Amino acid sequence: MIELTGVSKLYGDVTALRDISLKVERGEILTVLGPNGSGKTTLLKILGGLERPSSGEVLFDGVRIGGDNAEEMRKRATLVFQRTVLLRGTVRNNVAYGLQLRDIPDEDIERRAREAIELVGLEVLADRQAKDLSGGEQQRLSLARALVLGCELLLLDEPTANLDPESLAIVKEVIRKLNKGGTTVVLATHNIEQARELSERLLLLERGEIVEAGRPQDLFLDQSYEMARFARSENVFTGESRMVNGVAHVDIGGGVEVRGAFSRGGSVTIHVRPEDVIVSQELVKSSARNNLHGTIVRIEDRDSIIRMRVDVGKVFTVQITRRSLVEMGLNVGQEVYITFKASSLQLL
Repeated sequence: MIELTGVSKLYGDVTALRDISLKVERGEILTVLGPNGSGKTTLLKILGGLERPSSGEVLFDGVRIGGDNAEEMRKRATLVFQRTVLLRGTVRNNVAYGLQLRDIPDEDIERRAREAIELVGLEVLADRQAKDLSGGEQQRLSLARALVLGCELLLLDEPTANLDPESLAIVKEVIRKLNKGGTTVVLATHNIEQARELSERLLLLERGEIVEAGRPQDLFLDQSYEMARFARSENVFTGESRMVNGVAHVDIGGGVEVRGAFSRGGSVTIHVRPEDVIVSQELVKSSARNNLHGTIVRIEDRDSIIRMRVDVGKVFTVQITRRSLVEMGLNVGQEVYITFKASSLQLL
């Protein structure tokens, strides 16, 4: 469907992509993995015709994309950004707007908008003001605005970042349904589990270059140094596991023991996604098996997302929203609790 040959992208002296050659097959789900700053979003913009490469060429169905036909490519592809930008008005108004720009008949607009809203599970909120939706609902609305256009290629930039469980399940199901219906999907993420769950093929980007490409089962089963390093970049610990009443108790050092919902004793390497860790100022009473007390040692501001390091004897990375940070008044040096379920512990 799309072929990139020798594509590089420079922003001044910064090289965002370097000599990328890539084929996107029609009807596949391709996941682009990589840490922040690896070039994932830039690659999506080039695939969607929103950015022109500094060098190299892009072919869409065998036709070279340039200044004279980039607009046509943009009509066949749509990109959903991680950071949602909403229009004034209701959910229905937001979804219908793109069709109105394309001079679609009113009766078709109404039908297609209704179908897209239902697909993302927002039908009961169709007449609500878009700005009053929760973060997860806003992301689903952003997805509906893309779906209603009926494009051949759907590009998703971190589509499940910071979603509540209900929205996460809906977004993943929508991706599957669209792909079964023939839509080609390319999604960028740093979430290994979602890459493994959703994609037929994946790429690993580092510093603007493709360092790995292949089927998830192959790349995760026989990990290269680059893939292993990426997979173990945050909240990865090695320790000794012992089974107690069917639950793994893992001593990861520093006086810290965590519990996991797996059956393996001996030496293990475990991983906890930052999104699965809850931070609170008081001890939370819940079914979660892991409750650890520690001190905030670092806070990183990434637009609406905050990455926080908490030292509990071992340093854990926690991901929260900026709103949560402000509401709880969190700062470096403050004592907090972190909580996560035993099922959140993943074996590597």
